[in-house]
Amino acid sequence: MSKLKIGIIKEGKIPVDKRVPLTPKKCVEALQEFPDMEIVVQPSDIRSFSDEEYEELGIPLQQDLSDCDVLMGVKEVPVEQLIPNKTYFFFSHTIKMQPHNAKLLRAILDKNITLIDYETLKTADGQRVVAFGRYAGIVGAYNGILTYGRKHKLFNLKPAYLCHELEDMQEEYFKVKLPPIKIAVTGGGRVAGGAMEVLDKMGIRKVSVFDYLYKQFTEPVYAQLHSGDYNTRPDVEVWDSPDFYANPHLYKSTFRKFTRVTDLLLACAYWDPRAPKLFTEEETREPDFKIDTIADITCDVNGSIPTTKRSSTILEPAYDYNPDTAELEPAYTSDRNITVMAVDNLPCELPRNASRDFGRHLIDNVVPHFFNGDAEHMLERATIARAGKLTPRYAYLQGYADSARNDKKHEAV
Repeated sequence: MSKLKIGIIKEGKIPVDKRVPLTPKKCVEALQEFPDMEIVVQPSDIRSFSDEEYEELGIPLQQDLSDCDVLMGVKEVPVEQLIPNKTYFFFSHTIKMQPHNAKLLRAILDKNITLIDYETLKTADGQRVVAFGRYAGIVGAYNGILTYGRKHKLFNLKPAYLCHELEDMQEEYFKVKLPPIKIAVTGGGRVAGGAMEVLDKMGIRKVSVFDYLYKQFTEPVYAQLHSGDYNTRPDVEVWDSPDFYANPHLYKSTFRKFTRVTDLLLACAYWDPRAPKLFTEEETREPDFKIDTIADITCDVNGSIPTTKRSSTILEPAYDYNPDTAELEPAYTSDRNITVMAVDNLPCELPRNASRDFGRHLIDNVVPHFFNGDAEHMLERATIARAGKLTPRYAYLQGYADSARNDKKHEAV
């Protein structure tokens, strides 16, 4: 039996992404654990791990990947770089019918490609098995503290993207000297977990939601807020999480009680567009609206945080929202403004660490299914397209994919 040959592709999307699905050491680990596998790496001058680092560990470089069975990247593959009749793994950003990727899905169908999206790889009970969420939380919380420090001229932290590794970033933590502010962290998943790791390492104390709301402190503190802490269903007295996730449109936000005591908000909670926003733009104009810095780590533009009017960039991570005019202004324009950090690709700032974490998930949770006949049907459930057709689970994307074909016809006319 011939070995399963996996090719790690060079990232082609602009702006460039320095992450990799498997680091050099993770490649070695995977090969030791799965002897029926072969790995080659397409040369790249943009990766956070150099070609030499792969070669030093005996992972061959190969420019032409057309003899590979499976091709793995991170971000969307440019249409012209797709190799027909292959199986691809990457974040395609198509399952929510994102307008800019309709052409990509159309090309995948036209080229007979099997597409498995990392986002759709889940356990039988719906838990995602590979994600960069923890590092989004780590970098997002750091950026939030950095932004607050700059806004109030308290300290200047080195931006995360200028740190070679997480350990370099952690060297900056000792500079953080905060007054007795209150920091709210929303969410209970990987992203919130990553954010709280940073706050804990900075020595910021976690307190209960009750104490956060009603007690005064002589040191900075934070509280973790779950959906039930800031949403209520008016016709039901007892909080019911499954009901909230099934019927978010029947709920109202009670986040207003937190806006009166919170200085810095780290938004890490997944948001369903049918759910209420945390607060309104009108409420930001109230005299007792205290939040002046927001790190929207989930970065839903016009989503749960209404002041997130656009995403920001790694090089220019913050902007100001002027509550009086509802307009955006350059960061740190006025103390009256709310300063928003809304970088939408946070893990890219620590690409080496984020890639190691991701590779760990891949080896533990995904690669075994290549060799066990996909016993739990995880790969099958995650397959968006195969042999020129959408799989039944993703048939709802047909009109979206066809819209790109129609666009082509208009261009040809």
